[in-house]
Amino acid sequence: RKHLEEKFRQSHKMEAIGLLAGGIAHDFNNLLTAIAGYSELTLRKMEPDNPLRHNINEIKDAGDRASALTSQLLAFSRKQVLNPRVHNLNSVISDIERMLRRIIKESIEFRTILDPNLQNIKADPGQIEQVIMNLAINARDAMPLGGTLVIETQNVTLSEIEAADRLNIGPGSYVKMTVTDNGQGMDEDTINRMFEPFFTTKDSGKGTGLGLSTVYGIVKQSGGDIAVSSELDSGTAFEIYLPGVNRPAQAQKWPESTGVSPNGHETILLVEDEEIVRNLIREILVSSGYTVLEAESGRVALSICETHPDKIDLLVTDVIMPKMSGLELSDRVVKVSPGIKILFMSGYTDDSIDDSRLTEMDRSFIEKPFTPDDLARKIRETLRS
Repeated sequence: RKHLEEKFRQSHKMEAIGLLAGGIAHDFNNLLTAIAGYSELTLRKMEPDNPLRHNINEIKDAGDRASALTSQLLAFSRKQVLNPRVHNLNSVISDIERMLRRIIKESIEFRTILDPNLQNIKADPGQIEQVIMNLAINARDAMPLGGTLVIETQNVTLSEIEAADRLNIGPGSYVKMTVTDNGQGMDEDTINRMFEPFFTTKDSGKGTGLGLSTVYGIVKQSGGDIAVSSELDSGTAFEIYLPGVNRPAQAQKWPESTGVSPNGHETILLVEDEEIVRNLIREILVSSGYTVLEAESGRVALSICETHPDKIDLLVTDVIMPKMSGLELSDRVVKVSPGIKILFMSGYTDDSIDDSRLTEMDRSFIEKPFTPDDLARKIRETLRS
């Protein structure tokens, strides 16, 4: 009972931290969109020999680094917009094995033990790569004098008792990946805090404390869980459980190169509740030749649709907005303007939103923060689709 109570308290603690981290990251994503966008627009208007170009480039680079940190916070808080597809975990490990061998030291023996009959999983392959990479780097840092790193995969079936004992998932079929090292290990206090954002045992300047929190968020958002066993001076084993699926692997879809100019002449209805982001996007669209109708809310957008005398070709809308989400707005706009194309924008998902519609769309979603060129290309792709 004491063990279950402690696990319950730890789970609620992580949920509270995740809620805070997700809210902060959401607001920062809007600010970073403006920083990246206005930096790029300013650079376009400056002469190549302008001495201020260096300053603007530094601002842009700092924004890029902040964007990477924000992405990790969103991963921890399980608010990322993922791109899940059915694939085999063995393939992901094999694809990045050469990269893993480059980032670990020559004094570390690296082995993989992959079950040839492994079930497929449905998850974002890029995010699963991030999980493996972060765990491998952590293992490397835990073995400064060398050691052994093993990544193993296998199919497991969890009973209710097994699932409830160490994990917060239901019984059923899972794909289990175990990442084991024989390094320094962790004490109980470290184990209890290791998934918290910005918690690190590394020396100052040698880690952000977001590696394991990112792993935690990706695995949980993918429907799985993590069990950890570790002892000081005896090493650590991370057990990742992801739901198995009895479906064939889906091929990776690569965006087609259109080879066309990102400029256009169509009419676009822009809906964004954050004024600084709305102003930036309007400037990008107008400079690309489009006619732009602006709305700060779903209600105003619907009013524009009902009263605008000419055809509206494209709705560009944020996903998360007060009172009416972008998905709800798109459903209502389509009824007023049949045939209108839709492009969603977001760097964040909300529990009230079923984002499966977003992740299954090839060309109708762009993730914040984005550059002016990214947005212009995505708009052309959406209009042509």
